[in-house]
Amino acid sequence: MQEEAINTQVQEAGRQGWTRQDTTWMLSLFGTAVGAGILFLPINAGMGGFWPLVMMAIIIGPMTYLAHRGLSRFVCSSQKQGSDITHVVEEYFGVGAGKAITLLYFFAIFPIVLIYGVGITNTIDSFIVNQLGMASPPRWILSGVLILGMMSVMVSGQKIMLKVTQFLVYPLVAILAFMSLYLIPSWKMDALTQVPSVGGFLGTVWLTIPVLVFAFNHSPAISQFSVALKREHGVNASKKADVILRNTSMMLVSFVMLFVFSCVLSLSPAQLAESKAQNLPILSYLANVHASGFVSYFGPIIAVIAIVSSFFGHYLGATEGLKGIITKQLRSSKKEVSDKKVDKFILGFMFFSIWGVAIINPSILGMIEALGGPIIAAILYLMPMYAIYKVPALKAYRGRISNVFVVIAGLLAMTAILFGMLS
Repeated sequence: MQEEAINTQVQEAGRQGWTRQDTTWMLSLFGTAVGAGILFLPINAGMGGFWPLVMMAIIIGPMTYLAHRGLSRFVCSSQKQGSDITHVVEEYFGVGAGKAITLLYFFAIFPIVLIYGVGITNTIDSFIVNQLGMASPPRWILSGVLILGMMSVMVSGQKIMLKVTQFLVYPLVAILAFMSLYLIPSWKMDALTQVPSVGGFLGTVWLTIPVLVFAFNHSPAISQFSVALKREHGVNASKKADVILRNTSMMLVSFVMLFVFSCVLSLSPAQLAESKAQNLPILSYLANVHASGFVSYFGPIIAVIAIVSSFFGHYLGATEGLKGIITKQLRSSKKEVSDKKVDKFILGFMFFSIWGVAIINPSILGMIEALGGPIIAAILYLMPMYAIYKVPALKAYRGRISNVFVVIAGLLAMTAILFGMLS
């Protein structure tokens, strides 16, 4: 009965009318996730073959929607106006747990921000050398200019960031769809005849789940998204969030998986492995090996738009987590908290750390697998489900089959990551 009542409320929220602001948030959430999805997912997912990829396409939609819905409901359940995820955790689980989760939240998102610093530098450098035929600029200057440019939008404020994201995502969606269809004539259909054993099939799907979780992850923006909806919709915030998140997940799966299939069928496993070895996003690699001038020039452009739009959402989450860590520590030490000083410190720390890693140029996929994956799975999939059975404010969501599905998905992701690291 509870499940039916909640589903009815979600339908009612949908019938209240889809607003322009809802579209803005959907595009912002889409932009947060789509960078990783189109840049790195085809490489790892595609190396496992075509048929495991079909299975991944079937399960990733429910995984993405249900997990992000759970996290949003967790933030929306707070009785305190303006409470982000770091405050809600402290409210429900105490100061000690609040500090621990805030620390984990930061370390789940911060490596991804670093990844985008590396990714945009490599993409622009590859474009300058391979498409423009110019000499590679000094890496420390190129990375510094690019990172300053992306961070300047974030410093301008949330409204400016949402407008820029909306401006970027429309052409991104259009070109992404066109690129997916444009690659169809170069598909190699022999991939369909390679049917793996049952054990190999399940093993490939299991070991690729962490990359799927990362590729469709827009949790860094969920906290501020939920806070904004609470401010605008009050007690109906959770219902409105459910509708927006459902549409975001449908949009993500449709566009990203079409693109992934198109890339995987256009390239051989050896070429995918070469792209991984070169530490390049799949679009930059396609631009370098594809004979078409369209792919050569538009591939890197899509990659840059995807990185920038995704950087915004992850930067938002990383700074939120870091500010939570610093302010909690200052308060527990009975020290005065100056928001201006904290913000200036965060700005400097973020710039120099992203810049330093971009200059070093570590393996992007290695960073994804080792640093971000386990913590993202724990916070996005497991923590909200634990809260549902512990927090009275979330009591209405107990006893649902979807909760079991999310927990199993989270455990599969974490065990796959640990297995991959140990082996």
